[in-house]
Amino acid sequence: MQAHPDGPPSAVSDSPQSVAPTARVDASHDLEVNQCATRLRLLVAAGFAMMLFSASLAFDWWDSLGDYDTAVGYAGVAVFGLITGWLIWLLPGERGPVVIVTPYGIRDLRIGNEFLLWESIAEISTEDRRGHRMIVLTPTPALQQQLSCIRGRSRATPRGAQQDQIVISSEGLATDFDTLQRACRDCHAASDARTALRRDRDQGSGAQGLAVQAS
Repeated sequence: MQAHPDGPPSAVSDSPQSVAPTARVDASHDLEVNQCATRLRLLVAAGFAMMLFSASLAFDWWDSLGDYDTAVGYAGVAVFGLITGWLIWLLPGERGPVVIVTPYGIRDLRIGNEFLLWESIAEISTEDRRGHRMIVLTPTPALQQQLSCIRGRSRATPRGAQQDQIVISSEGLATDFDTLQRACRDCHAASDARTALRRDRDQGSGAQGLAVQAS
């Protein structure tokens, strides 16, 4: 990924530059991350291969095959055809970004449609799970209550979200873990700075107002 300080929001693709360990993140711009196209393309190729094998059974390309193998072949063509079509529909070039990091919050469509404001994230940490590094977002009590209400209405916990944590994985994305983590930390720190500046400004305005009233 290459940051564009003076350009429009950058979109991460599956090019070799997207996993460069020296990539820099501009916290003032959005980071849009697609799914890794390479993995999906491999799955699409595997789906076509299974469709071809199933077709060979269905149309009796092999000798000494019975009716059972023919039926299995037709079923395989139907099943793998649907799966392959679905995978093609999921290609990043067609579906757009799945993780969006902005100076104001983050959204991971693999977990849910909620846009999480950095002001509602108390802490950002990392954790190793099953050999994979994860970004762990600790929400504030207010956000925890809001997420609990959402999960209660849906009667299900979004994948990657726990009772008191929100887990963001870089697995399957067209960027590396360090780039995604750096973007989250930089944007979260920038949000904290804006919040502190706004608090100081409000306190200063309140003090001036009291001074005017006292005079």
